[in-house]
Amino acid sequence: MSPASFDDAAAQVRAIAFRTDFVVREIAAPTGLAPHAIALAGDVRPDEEGTDSAYGTGRFILLHDDGEPAAWNGAWRIVCFAQAPLEPDIGVDPLLADVAWSWLTDALRSRNADLHSASGTATKTLSKGFGTLASEGDGAQIELRASWSPGGPLGPHVEAWAELVCMLAGLPPGSEGITMLGSHRSPRG
Repeated sequence: MSPASFDDAAAQVRAIAFRTDFVVREIAAPTGLAPHAIALAGDVRPDEEGTDSAYGTGRFILLHDDGEPAAWNGAWRIVCFAQAPLEPDIGVDPLLADVAWSWLTDALRSRNADLHSASGTATKTLSKGFGTLASEGDGAQIELRASWSPGGPLGPHVEAWAELVCMLAGLPPGSEGITMLGSHRSPRG
C-alpha cells in the first residue's frame, strides 16, 4: 500500500474530484471494523443534499488495521456498497447480478487499480405494492456489496466505486452534463 499512514490514505480519499452529477460527502465511518476508517456517501443527482438519491446511492469505506486480519491479506481493506432502482422488466434479467459485478471489476481494471482478495454479492429485488401501497406499482432494485484489499494509490479505487454507482443509476461514463429528462425507473426498490 502506498500511503505511509492512515492520515495519508484519508487525504488521498478526500482529494478525489467527482463528476458534478455525483454528490459525495464524508460520513461517520462504522466502528468496530478496524482501528482506523474513513467513509464516503455518494448520491446520483440527489433532490436534496444529505439524503439518498432516487436514482442511485453508494457508500465507500477504507479500513486500516496494522494487525492485518487474515481475510484481508494485508493491513488495508475497501468496502463498498452501491444501489439503484430499476424498471421491473430489467430486474428479472437473469444476468443482472453478473453485469453489476462486471461493472465494478471493469471500472477497477480500466483504472489499473491494484487489488486482491475481492469478494462481494449482487442482489436484485422485485417488489409489488398491495393495499395502500398498490398505487406505487411494481418495483425492482439492484444492490452490490463488495470488498477488496487495495494496493497502490487509492484514487483509482474511489473513482471505480463512483463509476459503479453512476452506472447502476443509468449514467454511463462520459455522460456528465447530459440532462436527464425524467426517470422511467420505478420509485420503489
